[in-house]
Amino acid sequence: MVVAVPCAALGLGLAAELPPPFPADPAQAQERTCFQTGQAWSPAGNLRSDVAIVYGIDPGLPDRLRTWRDRGYRIHVMTGVSWGNYQDYLYGRFDGVNHEDEAQTDRHGNKISHGGDVYYMSPGENFGKFLCVGVQRALEAGIEALHLEEPEFWVRGGYSKGFQREWRSHYGEDWQPPHASVDAQWRASKLKYFLYRRALQQVFDHVQEWNRRTGQRVRCYVPTHSLLNYAHWRIVSPESSLAQLAGCDGYIAQVWTGTSRTPNVYRGQRRERTFETAFLEYGAMQNLVRSTGRSVWYLNDPIEDNPNHDWEDYRVNWESTLVASLLQPAVWQYEVAPWPERIFAGRYPKKGRPEEREPIPPAYATELQVVFNALNDLKQDRVEWDCGTTGLGVVVSDSLMFQRGEPDASDPHLSHVYGLALPLLMRGMPVTPVQLENVTVPGYLRDFRLLLLSYHGQKPLSPDVHPPLADWVRAGGVLVVWDDDRDPYHRVREWWNTGGNDFATPRQHLFEALALARDARAGLHRVGQGRVFWERGDPAALAGRAEGDKQMFRVLHQASEGTDIRWRERPQLLLRRGPYVIIGGRRKRRFQGRPRARLTTVC
Repeated sequence: MVVAVPCAALGLGLAAELPPPFPADPAQAQERTCFQTGQAWSPAGNLRSDVAIVYGIDPGLPDRLRTWRDRGYRIHVMTGVSWGNYQDYLYGRFDGVNHEDEAQTDRHGNKISHGGDVYYMSPGENFGKFLCVGVQRALEAGIEALHLEEPEFWVRGGYSKGFQREWRSHYGEDWQPPHASVDAQWRASKLKYFLYRRALQQVFDHVQEWNRRTGQRVRCYVPTHSLLNYAHWRIVSPESSLAQLAGCDGYIAQVWTGTSRTPNVYRGQRRERTFETAFLEYGAMQNLVRSTGRSVWYLNDPIEDNPNHDWEDYRVNWESTLVASLLQPAVWQYEVAPWPERIFAGRYPKKGRPEEREPIPPAYATELQVVFNALNDLKQDRVEWDCGTTGLGVVVSDSLMFQRGEPDASDPHLSHVYGLALPLLMRGMPVTPVQLENVTVPGYLRDFRLLLLSYHGQKPLSPDVHPPLADWVRAGGVLVVWDDDRDPYHRVREWWNTGGNDFATPRQHLFEALALARDARAGLHRVGQGRVFWERGDPAALAGRAEGDKQMFRVLHQASEGTDIRWRERPQLLLRRGPYVIIGGRRKRRFQGRPRARLTTVC
């Protein structure tokens, strides 16, 4: 992969010791770029972005924060939600109650740790109150925004005494081991989802009360991995539901090499596809906020959490995620780096000589500085695609995270999503993951012409999503339902089979909303001005077959025949954003070579 910015965007070297604050820039109020750091100001962290996000809510925060404000930065604060140095809460120094039984615990009784006694938490109600104490310290220090990072509950958790208490309180029944049945796994995941949404709402409410009392406007954001990555890594997080909470202003999309190099399967081959996976992850994050009035920053990381790769590996994969992020034209705000000190002051293995470590190569350091500066200029009025067919989406739900554990976990490689998305993307079609929970938002489906939907590996969390889908079809949309109704999670206790409903699957409810018979024949159905095509099958099987992508396109051509959809393939995705041209694709025809992407500036 190659990234070149051959003119105009000038790089800035590492600052000299104690330079004057950089001049005020009116555009800085747009908060175009940011970075996060756990340290006080230093030359290694001085990236000249609009915002410095200072990490931690410990007693040393105000002094640490002041060093960045004095150097001209807008100031945000970030802290972990699911883990941190929260021993005061664990050991009862906060409220006189020992909370060690709120540490996430697996079925063998092992606490799930981020290191030592920094445990992932199963948050009780007092945990949110504890977070508010540290958040108050940040508010009094004069921050402009708060970031509550990574609300994460591991699928393998759900066995602690604290979680069992929450189960009895929430469901009004005795706790069941999550691995005991698909119903128990589903209910455990829904509870995990609820607990972190509750904890975050407690903090949002605290910030909103501060705003009311002081007349300030401190905003709240949630830095989070994408839904695709959390489902792939077997983590439950409240994701789309956070955008519905009072006081949530948006997200940081934590997409980087570490998430996007997770292997997936295409044409029967399992391997890393960093560029393609990142493109879908960023798309999923943008679709959390589209049409909601909330915002999202896109994270890039020039290295990753694994310290054992060489600089060339870091560079190639960073370029892959960078270009993927730039191919999302609705987003123009970026977190250019987490922990800049570990990038510009760290030492990593030499290529071919892993026992030797070296600092960042000057060419890579220059490239990073140039790109960081150019990212301040990506808000452009003129945006033009040159690519394959547009207006395509693959429907995803937060419940992708609910079917990832025993006894019947969904496909380990998330092929029920990638099996539908990758054949389109590999043909130069900028397919978008479409958040099912958001289809009720007015105008959300306006730009889509064809949607692929399967309830393999996921289920609709509410019947309310089906009428808007049906209305979209009647208005001319093409809906391809790829499902064989065999997912064991259809049997869980949910809205489609309780409260007077007797649907065997949520697909049957969707078909009734479309005025089709519950078990209509497979194939094409005309609904209003649109079409529904039911292909009986498991989309994960498409990914596992060498010719699976061709089978999928035969179905798509049948479903769209006679519509205004024109199928066009391209060897690359090309997007013009003002003077910038972003290209991502493959060297060989039909996308069989190694990834190649390019960012250029037209002068």
